[in-house]
Amino acid sequence: MNTYSHIVNEILAASNIVITAHKSADGDSVGSSLGLLHFIEKLGKDALVCHPDQASDFLDFLNLNRIKTMEHEADKVTTAFQKADLIFCLDYNSTERVGKSMQGMLESASCKKIMIDHHLDPQDFCDIAVSDPSASSTAELIVELIEQSGNGGLLDEQTGTPLYVGILTDTGSFRFNSVKPRTHEILAKLLAAGVQHHLLHEALNDTNTASRLRLQGFAMAEKMEILEENSVAIISLTKEELEKYDYQKGDTDSLANQALSIKGMKAAILLSEKDGIIKLSFRSKGADNPVNQLAATHFDGGGHANAAGGKSELPMPETLVKIKTLVKEFFPVK
Repeated sequence: MNTYSHIVNEILAASNIVITAHKSADGDSVGSSLGLLHFIEKLGKDALVCHPDQASDFLDFLNLNRIKTMEHEADKVTTAFQKADLIFCLDYNSTERVGKSMQGMLESASCKKIMIDHHLDPQDFCDIAVSDPSASSTAELIVELIEQSGNGGLLDEQTGTPLYVGILTDTGSFRFNSVKPRTHEILAKLLAAGVQHHLLHEALNDTNTASRLRLQGFAMAEKMEILEENSVAIISLTKEELEKYDYQKGDTDSLANQALSIKGMKAAILLSEKDGIIKLSFRSKGADNPVNQLAATHFDGGGHANAAGGKSELPMPETLVKIKTLVKEFFPVK
C-alpha cells in the first residue's frame, strides 16, 4: 500500500477530521485546504477547515466561509481540536507556523496527524508525512493524493478549482523554477476535470481597489530603493504610510515581485510595519540567489529558495540598516 492509499484509509476510518494550514494563509494553503476538504466530502466523510487567521480578500471567490479561524471563531476551532481524531497539517513544516493561538492545541492533540507539505527541513511532529520540497506547491501534492490513491475519478471542477489556484499562486503564475513537467501534467488533469482556468486568472488579477493602486504607486515611486551594486531592490512601508492609503490585507502582496521584475534585479525585499513588528518578504531569481537562508538566519523566518518571509522587532530605520548590511554579504558585487 502506498502512502497516499494509507492516508485515504485514515480518512475513511476517522469521525472528526480537522484540516489546518499556516498563519497568514496564502493561495496554496487555502487552495490545498479547500481542495482536500472537497475530496474528503466526496469520499463520504465530513471535515472542518481550521486556520489561524483570515485569508486575504483576493481569495474570497474560493468560498472562504468554509474556513473557520481562530481569529474570528475561536470557540468552534477549539471544540474541533478537542473532538478531532485526525488532523491534517497542510503547507507548513513546524508547529510554530500555525501561530501561538493554535500551536498549543496542535501539539497537545493526541490524535493521528498527517503532514502534506513542500517546505524544506520538516519537524517530526506528525504520524504520517508527505514532505516533498521538489513539488511546486502543497496543492500539487493534494492532486497526487487523489490520483495515486486510485480516486482520480473524484477529481472534478469543485475540487480542482482551489487546487489550481494553489499551484498558480505558489509558482508565480508558473514562472518559478519549482515548475516541473509533472506540474504541467497535473494542470492538464485539472483542466480535463473542468477547471475554468481563464476565469480564475481574472478572479485573481482583476481585483484591485483604488486605494491599493495608490499605495502600490506610492511604494514604487517614493519608497523603493535600488542597491545598484548588489542588484537588490528594497521597499519599506511604515504603519503610518499603510494607514494613509487605507491598507487592507493583501494590498502589498505583489510589491516584492513587481520590484523583482526590474531588469537586472537578483532579489527584492519588502518591509512592512504591522502591530509593532516589521514583516519582511523576500523574492529572488535563480538557484544562485536563494533568500530562505537570509530569512531563517537573521529574521526568524524561512521558506523557499526564491520566496521567503521573516520578521524583525527592531524599528524600521534599524531594520533597514541591518538589511542593507546583509545584502552586501548575501548578494556581493561580482
